[in-house]
Amino acid sequence: MTEASSADGYSMRRETERVVNEVAQGLRTLDGGVDWFSGLSPACRQEALQEVTGYAMQAHITAADGRAGVARSGVKPTANPAVMICMDPPRYGFSGLPAAEHVTAFRVLVSVFTVADTRRRETYCEGGCGHHWHNLATTTEQQ
Repeated sequence: MTEASSADGYSMRRETERVVNEVAQGLRTLDGGVDWFSGLSPACRQEALQEVTGYAMQAHITAADGRAGVARSGVKPTANPAVMICMDPPRYGFSGLPAAEHVTAFRVLVSVFTVADTRRRETYCEGGCGHHWHNLATTTEQQ
């Protein structure tokens, strides 16, 4: 993917939302999500990290979610993104990390979001909800 202009920034945000939620719902592997992320330009990677950080914040991640997500991510617990997400409260400056750490940060963020969002889908949204991002399997089946 090439650099996103402000006109297609919306498209980038929607694509990020789709990919991250597909990973969170088991419709795409974490490695598949990382492959998508790795194909982005550096500027788009930063934008995607900011977007995923927002999803994690909206999911109200906890330090326990952070630890469980880091364990799922395959990232060493001592890596900067892993340490940041396990703090109580978590630190969210992932897009400000050096570019060499962006893939690691994406792995950690998506894994932690998966843990937190699964918890929320199983509690607050049990029995159905109006969150379109929680209904991807239905959306995919209709296409």
